[in-house]
Formats: sequence, structure tokens, C-alpha cells
Amino acid sequence: MVRPVRKSRSQSPAQGKSPSRKPARRRPASPRKAPDGTGERLQKLLAAAGIASRRECETLILEGRVEVDGQVVTELGTRADRNTQQINVDGESLPKPKLVYFAVNKPEGVVCTARDPSGRTRVTDLLPPGIGRVFNVGRLDMASEGLILVTNDGELANELTHPRHGVEKTYEVQVAGHTTPDVLSKVRKGVHLAEGFVQVVNVRVKTRRKNGTILEMVLDEGRNREIRRLLAKVGHRVQRLKRIAVGPIRLGEMPKGAVRRLTTAEISKLRAYVRKSEAAPRKPSAARPNSRQAALKGRERKRQAAVGKTAAAAKQARAGGGRKGGRR
Repeated sequence: MVRPVRKSRSQSPAQGKSPSRKPARRRPASPRKAPDGTGERLQKLLAAAGIASRRECETLILEGRVEVDGQVVTELGTRADRNTQQINVDGESLPKPKLVYFAVNKPEGVVCTARDPSGRTRVTDLLPPGIGRVFNVGRLDMASEGLILVTNDGELANELTHPRHGVEKTYEVQVAGHTTPDVLSKVRKGVHLAEGFVQVVNVRVKTRRKNGTILEMVLDEGRNREIRRLLAKVGHRVQRLKRIAVGPIRLGEMPKGAVRRLTTAEISKLRAYVRKSEAAPRKPSAARPNSRQAALKGRERKRQAAVGKTAAAAKQARAGGGRKGGRR
């Protein structure tokens, strides 16, 4: 005797049929947490291992390129213990490299990027082979040259690039034309760019030439193409830009494209410089907006004031026209 086929819920009559539901997505299992809340924040741990700077490591996590115990982690602040957990980046186990520190004299045309689809020469291509994964401390645009530090010490790199430390960088800048004292005064006082107020630590004339001037400029921040845009704002085009110092490390007589390892004394000087900068925070200028939002609000107030003046002038002109018409 053949047993009747039992109908499933999906085969039941339409009378009792419930609307179909999409199966719920399964969330990936959370990685095994470090015991008792121990361990370090994942981005800090990756930076200390020399993967990249802390900010770049945060991007790696958000892009889903980091795994802990075989599970993808995309939440910043996740803690992990390198001694008890398996951590992979792009499928590769977290390396334990020896920390290295280099000074490079970047020539024009060389780019400061980890990957370049165009195949241009990168700063890291100038280093000796076989040193492992390293990254630049800060950037210089392709048209600029001079000193750039390269390391796999993510913690030190983060300290050298973070705005709160105010690490001073010195540049030799050749501009078209002769700079006047008024122009230098404007540069020292600061100017407004699209993203806010910018101001140099110091600027002085180093050499005057027939059709140009060589300036020495010191900055403690790193906005995109800041020097070029700042000088263009006061009427001078940059012809050549060369970084000659980062904190206590100076370029010296290194030829273009040359690479040298930092000495133990220089690394100690860098660490001491960062600690000193952190202990003595910069005093904000009263005239300087403390954020991009403040700068935008200031520009909006100026715009509204200008609109108000224009409207008042138009109203006054209409009123004057009416009085003339009445006298006629």
C-alpha cells in the first residue's frame, strides 16, 4: 500500500497559505573575542605590526580586508590579541617584521602612493628590495621633491602625521617674482582656502634671484598642495618646491633618488620630538577658525551681509527714484 504524500506548508491549499517570505540573511559569526576584554584595538595592532598607518588600517577594516579567527571584521574599535588569535590581512597572516626607518630624497615625478594603476615610479620603489611592506610618512605631490620618511612603524608614523602633534616640516620654495614684506606678512597672518584657514609657522626670504625668490617656509600641518595654493592666493606661482626637513631629520646633501637608513640616534630624536610636541600643545589663534565648519559659517555670514547691503542699496535707489518722480 502506497502511503499518501504529505503536503508541506508551501503545498497547502491557498485558503491557509501565508505570503511567502524571503529567508533572513545569516550574519557572519563574530570572531572569538580576546579573553576578559584584553588585547588591543585592531587598527592599533595592525599599525604596530607595520601594515600601514593607523588611519589606513581603519580603512582596511572598513573595507572588510581584515579577518580575526577566520571571520571578517568591519567594526572599528574591535579588540584582538595577537598572541592568542589568528589575524589576517588580505588573506595573509599578520607578519612580524623588524622595524625599519628610511629617509628618501623623492625626485619630481615620483608618487607617494601604495598602489598606482598607471605604473608610475613610487617612493617605495626606490628602496632596496626585500625589506617587506613599508609606507610613506605623509605625502609630497608628484611635482614636489625632497625629504620623505618611509617606515613600517605604524605607531610612529601616526604620531608624526597626526595634527595634534604639530610636527614641523621645512620647505625650500622657489616662486616667480620678488616677494615684498607685505606679501610675507599676509602669508604669516594666514589666508582662507576652500577647506578653511591656513597659516604657516614661519616664512623668510632665503635668496633673491633676477626673476624669482627662494623662500624657506615652515608648516605644522599637511593640507593638500597647501603651499602652492597659499602662495597663489597672494599672487606668486611656485616654480619649485623641495622639503628639506621633517622635525629634527634633515635632508642634507642627499642626491635625488637617494635612500639611507635612519640612525638609532635619529629615531630616538624623532620619538623625543613627538613626545615634546604632545606635552606642549599649540595655542589656537583667536582669529583662526578651529574647524572647517567654523570657516564655512564665517563665509556664510559674510555672504549674507553682502546680500543685505545689496538689498538695502537697491531699496534706497528705488526710494530715490520715487521721490524724483513725485517732484516732476
